[in-house]
Amino acid sequence: MNKKWFFAMKPGILAVMAIVFILVLFLIKVLWAWTIPDIFPGAVDQGLIVAELSWLSSLKIAIFVAVVFGLAKGKISQNNR
Repeated sequence: MNKKWFFAMKPGILAVMAIVFILVLFLIKVLWAWTIPDIFPGAVDQGLIVAELSWLSSLKIAIFVAVVFGLAKGKISQNNR
């Protein structure tokens, strides 16, 4: 593959990655607001659990889930040896 071709595609790839990243954060926010108040209505009313997440909180949850799945993937691949 020619280096010029790679550098021409780089901005497009970065833009797609940024859009997917924002969509994942938005999906976490929407799913939280849709499910948590229904599952824990008393805790939401008492203020123990928030009804809606901030962007920063959804980022933290996304990082946490990525780390957990990464660790789980490592454990699964080690068990298959």
